[in-house]
Amino acid sequence: MGLSFSVPNSVTKLPPTLRNIFQEMKSDLGIENRKGDLTPWHNQGVFLMNRVLTTEPGVSQSHKGIGWESFTDEVVKFLATKDIVFILWGASAAELEKYIDYSKIIRSAHPSPLSAYRGFFGSKPFSRSNEVLRNLGLNEIDWQT
Repeated sequence: MGLSFSVPNSVTKLPPTLRNIFQEMKSDLGIENRKGDLTPWHNQGVFLMNRVLTTEPGVSQSHKGIGWESFTDEVVKFLATKDIVFILWGASAAELEKYIDYSKIIRSAHPSPLSAYRGFFGSKPFSRSNEVLRNLGLNEIDWQT
């Protein structure tokens, strides 16, 4: 689909990481999403990007270290000059903090089943990002899919 975590609405069993994202969203905002297509977020300006942009099917991080990190560094350096909020999930994303104004960062563990209980659940990234957007005088995100 081209959007991190997103799957077509025809997918009836959501991937575990997306289920965790939606579980946190319900806890944070009371929103119960069941559709995996995150295009409505994209349409409001949410940019979902993995640290490494390709992988072998079924092999997590198989393309780590082949150059994507340099590219995503440059993307984030450019985006950091704009009035936007960065939600950094996981240690790999946290490596990008050095390029971003601290006041625009929401950080937690990754929502994957392996790490969600180590700080993702309870982190309230959706309400916190909307708070930062309000403080910047920008529109909040409607996180409903």
